Amino acid sequence: MQKKNNKKKTNIREVAERKQKRPAQHQRNKSGKTKLMVPEPEDHMSRYVGSGKLLDKVAVITGGDSGIGRATAIGMAKEGADIAIIYLKETKDATLTKLYIESAGRKTLLLKGDIGDENFCIAAIHKIIKTFGRIDILVNNAAEQHPQESIEDISEKQLMRTFRTNIFSMFFITKAAMRYLKKDASIINTASVTAYHGSPKLLDYSATKGAIVAFTRSLSASLAPRKIRVNAVAPGPVWTPLIPSTFKPSKVKKFGSDVPMKRAGQPDEIAPAFIFLASSESSYITGQTIHPNGGEIING
Repeated sequence: MQKKNNKKKTNIREVAERKQKRPAQHQRNKSGKTKLMVPEPEDHMSRYVGSGKLLDKVAVITGGDSGIGRATAIGMAKEGADIAIIYLKETKDATLTKLYIESAGRKTLLLKGDIGDENFCIAAIHKIIKTFGRIDILVNNAAEQHPQESIEDISEKQLMRTFRTNIFSMFFITKAAMRYLKKDASIINTASVTAYHGSPKLLDYSATKGAIVAFTRSLSASLAPRKIRVNAVAPGPVWTPLIPSTFKPSKVKKFGSDVPMKRAGQPDEIAPAFIFLASSESSYITGQTIHPNGGEIING
């Protein structure tokens, strides 16, 4: 006879609420390191149980080394997909994500480089096809942000860099992948709540996220005849390496406290939206955006 287990299971919401209290902190590395975050984010889908939703699919995820990208990669692997991760420079984070994917019994490919470079995107897709032979899911997730007090503080260099990473890259990687995307393929773009209500100190970032929403809607209409779906996820405040690496310590300490749920989300709470949009369970959904944002009301 089995002993009754009276130990209460902790869900991701309870973990997120417990981790809401965080010290003021800042990282000088602009891309951010997960291991330096206090506390570390919930981004390895430890409580997620797959059910074969993406069995033997191949997913390409930009910015898949950490944060939302990492959680999405691991969650998709648990659903049966092989994963190609494209990342900028945080090899330690990417390698750890690779280990999580392989522990789920799936194959992975790490590709280091700048998706703001179209030639790199073409080469990356070529390597992915050579390795896996197909692409079923493309997650355009990588992004960067550089807070500034005023539009007068945004240099031409910063403006071009933000747009090149956040929106030009989506054109580059999607264009390179198009010849390999077949019927029932899914493209999912990471937008942001800032696309809908703006952000006074993230002008260029917010502008790119608005562009991503328009890109998603337009591309979905363009690809509907080919039975390829295109959707977006627009998270609210999420505890990822981007936050302590770009915001001032005082902002980091209270990050996320201004939404109705009074806390930042965890990557593990956002990833299921990507998994749903990648799966056949969302087969009648295209051109839409899911809003895991802690309760903010969205218009538009």
